[in-house]
Amino acid sequence: MERLVMGWPPGGSGRSPTRWERMRPPWPASDPWSPQESVMYSEPKEHPISRLDPGNPHRLTPALRALVRVSAALATRKESCLRSAMAQVRDEAAAEEVEEVLVQSYLFIGFPGALNALSVWREFSGWPASPPMEDDPLTRARRGEAVCRQVYGGQYERLRRNVRELHPDLDRWMVEEGYGKVLGRPGLDLPERELCIAALLAVLGAPVQLYSHLRGALEVGVGPDEVEAMLREVADVMPPTEMEEVRHVWRRVRERAGRSAAPDS
Repeated sequence: MERLVMGWPPGGSGRSPTRWERMRPPWPASDPWSPQESVMYSEPKEHPISRLDPGNPHRLTPALRALVRVSAALATRKESCLRSAMAQVRDEAAAEEVEEVLVQSYLFIGFPGALNALSVWREFSGWPASPPMEDDPLTRARRGEAVCRQVYGGQYERLRRNVRELHPDLDRWMVEEGYGKVLGRPGLDLPERELCIAALLAVLGAPVQLYSHLRGALEVGVGPDEVEAMLREVADVMPPTEMEEVRHVWRRVRERAGRSAAPDS
């Protein structure tokens, strides 16, 4: 029997549970990003570099908007949607940035999805593959630890402990592979990476991971208005009911961030 989450039930309306209601597990008490955790930030994060379009402050810059839309299209697993996003990003963003968005997607949609996306990109762009990034496992591990600390801030040690309890190899792979080999690569700044990852996870229907990466985005300097702009970009590839669930996750993130940033009374 499927176990639904309190606060996300079908509501007795007679409708079938949404994909989010079926997939979303209960927030575990040990989750470092759990809504039960009342404090995340030790101090408010500054984000002096605006990623909003100067001509339209409700939208991301054209390049970042195009990258976000590619990330969202990847999660739909629809080639027509991906091709439409590719046609836009080819004219707006640097090829290196596009490739980083596609390469990092393998962490979330697997090798088949990433390989298919890169094949479409080669067709659209005509660009050859970039040279391989060569480094040793120790360097990747150190870089992974540094990037993971940036994203999780004061909850980093707790995260590592919790993942080790699930499986020690997953903990090592998370740091070395996820953050060291992939998310710590050059070519795309970490705040932009986090916005693109959040866009992908929103469409993919992975609310717990979305919660983590939205909080991580704020942790590395993304502003709330920039997250709002990202959500507007993904709304047109999601059913309204699922978009509302995404906004519910974002409201939880903002509530926690607001409480942690408030001065002591």
